[in-house]
Amino acid sequence: MIRARQHAAGAENGDARSEAIGASRGGKTTKIQIAVDALGNPVRAILSPGNEADITHAEELIGDLRPEVVVADKGCDSDEFVASLKKRGIEVMIPPRSNRLHPREYDQHRYKIRSLVECLINQLKQLRRVETRHEKRASSFLGMVLLGAIMIVLK
Repeated sequence: MIRARQHAAGAENGDARSEAIGASRGGKTTKIQIAVDALGNPVRAILSPGNEADITHAEELIGDLRPEVVVADKGCDSDEFVASLKKRGIEVMIPPRSNRLHPREYDQHRYKIRSLVECLINQLKQLRRVETRHEKRASSFLGMVLLGAIMIVLK
């Protein structure tokens, strides 16, 4: 989660949700939902308010992409999401939530590739404008995230 500074709040003609700012216990935050390829290069990024669950944006993030495997964390463990991916012929590598009555099997060794997403997010957070979110508009902030992703890929 990216903590939004006070300068980011209060954009005219827009509510906090449309600007991807959500009030959570840590203050106003924004989540960067990002998809990467097998090499860790960014493929798609979207923003969501910090107080919304990851699963609510999972379908939007995958969209029309045709990956062979979707590797995600427990926040995306949903029967509907898994069923929609399997229906499209996509392999699912999502660990089950601890409260599941019938946990789904997954390959723990192959799941470790998810660290590529975490590494990319950590590299993005090294960029001050991404880490602090000074931009009022979500479109401007997403532009900074994409510019940072381009800089990381070109290194």
